Amino acid sequence: MGDLTDRTFWIANDREIKGGLTTDYYFLNVEKALRNEGRDPKVVMEVYTRHLPYQENWGILGGINEALKLLYGKPVDVWTMDEGEVFISSKNNLAYEPVMRIEGGYADFARYETPILGFLCSLSGITTKAARLRSLAGANKRLLSFGTRRAHPALSAAIERCAYIGGFDGFSNIIGSRLLHVEATGTIPHSFILLYDDPRDAWTAFDKCMPKGSPRTMLVDTYYDEKTESIMALDLLKGKLKAIRLDTPGSRRGDWRKIIEEVRWELDIRGGTGVNILVSGGLDEEDILKLNDVVDGYGVGTAVSCAPPLDFNMKIVEVESQKTGALVKRAKRGDISGKKGVYRNFKEYKDIIMLDKGKPPDGYECLLKPRIKGGKQLGEAEPLEIIRERVASRIKWLKHHEVSVQLVSA
Repeated sequence: MGDLTDRTFWIANDREIKGGLTTDYYFLNVEKALRNEGRDPKVVMEVYTRHLPYQENWGILGGINEALKLLYGKPVDVWTMDEGEVFISSKNNLAYEPVMRIEGGYADFARYETPILGFLCSLSGITTKAARLRSLAGANKRLLSFGTRRAHPALSAAIERCAYIGGFDGFSNIIGSRLLHVEATGTIPHSFILLYDDPRDAWTAFDKCMPKGSPRTMLVDTYYDEKTESIMALDLLKGKLKAIRLDTPGSRRGDWRKIIEEVRWELDIRGGTGVNILVSGGLDEEDILKLNDVVDGYGVGTAVSCAPPLDFNMKIVEVESQKTGALVKRAKRGDISGKKGVYRNFKEYKDIIMLDKGKPPDGYECLLKPRIKGGKQLGEAEPLEIIRERVASRIKWLKHHEVSVQLVSA
């Protein structure tokens, strides 16, 4: 087979995703078999994960708005947690929380299981990772997303949105900036400095093209060691130097913390106490734990843009009986049947999972909220900043507490 004839890149377009063409083939078999039988049984399906890729029992929900867009106009009712909400999956028992519930004729939405899970698994993974890094760095350290070069370019805006929602201060990708209406950030790459015989000539050229009064951040590890180039940048730019960025590859770092401490010392004794130190290059959680008291910010790439996806499942928990036509509680082995509600006491951060009775227990709020009724959207999508603020408040609580969850059968 030759190259593509109907598009340039190997990506599905909006129409194809919305049309359910990114599904798995066996769902087409399901549709065909049900049509032949003249059946479209009503079902209740829940989306949840039994396992998280981290020791902690929490994740941050992402991709909800994208998943809902697939179902607008379909004859279904949908409930979800808020985007940016904390959900729990216990490692020790069956207490894993549904983050989404869909009710309707199975044949009407079965083929959307694959893309729904794709949105939730991928984007929740990135949002959760971003939130974890923010929690470790603390509220006062600068976090920037530099990782879209490590992922498929079609995902660039989605990656930056998740990173921003998860608590990052900014990001480098241009299409992400345009769609999110958040100014992109960045300085210069090593390749630019290598165009000059002396790094000071590159810094000078960069300085000349920057708007007057805007902060100057210089990359200081291209030709010489980090300490030498940091001193050179400080001497060249004087009070205009806002920050230096260290992007030394791991093979050349040696004792990375001690190198950073050297740089800090040399800047301080030369009057550069106000110059921030930013680090980047293959950073992850353990690096933040080691460096957080000696640096002012981080540029994080692969750890966020290629974050582990969260392993959501979409399972039937109630189905229309062939004999009576009534909904009956039914689930495959390993799952628990029945339409469930998730309720949280926000004062104590205690969660309860129980059969949905339409009303939360006293002192608790329902986390699953109606989003679609008969195919019609209920309410508008939340603004980006509201979701971001929600995540920030949850991170603040989770930093010092653990959310407990209890499965209540009666």
